[in-house]
Parts: sequence; C-alpha cells; structure tokens
Amino acid sequence: MLTLRVGALSVAVSLVPGILIGWLLARWESPLRALVQGMVMLPLVLPPVVTGYLLLRVFGRGGPLGAAYEAITGGRIAFTTMACVIAAAVVGFPLLVESIRLSVLGVDKRLEQTSRTLGRGRFGTFLRVTLPLSLPGIVGGSVLTFARSLGEFGATIILAGDIEGETRTIPIAVYSALNAVDGEAAVWRFVAVSVALSLAALMLAFAFMSWQRRRLA
Repeated sequence: MLTLRVGALSVAVSLVPGILIGWLLARWESPLRALVQGMVMLPLVLPPVVTGYLLLRVFGRGGPLGAAYEAITGGRIAFTTMACVIAAAVVGFPLLVESIRLSVLGVDKRLEQTSRTLGRGRFGTFLRVTLPLSLPGIVGGSVLTFARSLGEFGATIILAGDIEGETRTIPIAVYSALNAVDGEAAVWRFVAVSVALSLAALMLAFAFMSWQRRRLA
C-alpha cells in the first residue's frame, strides 16, 4: 500500500508541471529549448544514486528547501514518505514530459490556429483543443511514471532510507529481504506483487487508449 500511495502521489505532483513543460518543449521556438529539455531529461541518464544525493543536498536538513520546510513546519522532508514521493517523481518526470511532448507534437497546428481565429486565446485553445487531443500521451506518460515509481530504488534509498512503514517501498523491501536470513519467500511475494501492479497499470492504459481511438474514429 505504501508503494501504491507513493506511485499515485508521484504522478499527482508531476502531472501539471509535466503537461506545461511538455507543451512548452513541443511549441517553444527558442535556442534555449535544447538546454531546458536536457535539464528535464537529466534524471533519466544520471545514476539514480547520484540523483538521490543531489536531492538530499536540496531537501536534507542542511539543504535550502529542507531547511526552509523545517523552519516553516518544524518537520523534515528527508527520510519520510514525502521523500519517497519526491524521489519517484523526479526520476519518473522525464518519461512523463517526453510522452506529453510527443503527443503535443502530434496535434495538428491548423486546429490550434483555427481555434485562435475563432476568438479563443492561447490558454483557451490549449484547454479546448491541445489538451484533449494530447490525452493519450498524458495517460501513457502517467502510467510510465507510476510504473517507474514501482521500481525506484537508487534515489529513494539515498533520500528516504529504509524505514519500515515509512519509506520501505517494494524495491527497498526486496533489498532488505535479500539481506535477511530466509528472506527468499518474501522476495518472491514482492516480485509477484510488482508484476501484478505493473501489468494492471499497463492494461488500464491500453484499455483507455483503445477507447480513445474508438471515440475519435
């Protein structure tokens, strides 16, 4: 249940910025676009433990955001469930953005131009034309982000640690069970749950995209 909650929250916190950045990278005509895209994709190519270390430097008690959060709330971010969500969201964010970017690129610009000539502004055109036509990519990217969160280990173990009931998601539980005496049975249970969750998410996404194609046909 902790793994499911972390996965769902990582998608929830990534969705709005992912849509906006995906649209920006698809429609923004600027030399800086390559730099922004490279920064967004960086967690996809960095070793996860490096990503986790950088997040710890930002969200740890001595980091700028971690210290600010502690000053305001009296709590901490690192080594909590929130840290699991942040790690999963950051590592899965490139998959979400790229899926949305490709989906927006597939939207016919003439439809957007027609909407603009009929009096809708840029934001209204985005909401009424671009966003609905990009929905399959948004759903696909969300599923990929969720599935990636199910397997996130490297960044999570650095930023969140291994605390039972607080940060011990399935990948960390597998690692702990492998280092425990007679932990093989527990490992296989975790593997079975991971496979079942991933397949269920993918089947749901395929069903949605099939329904979307039939609706638009």
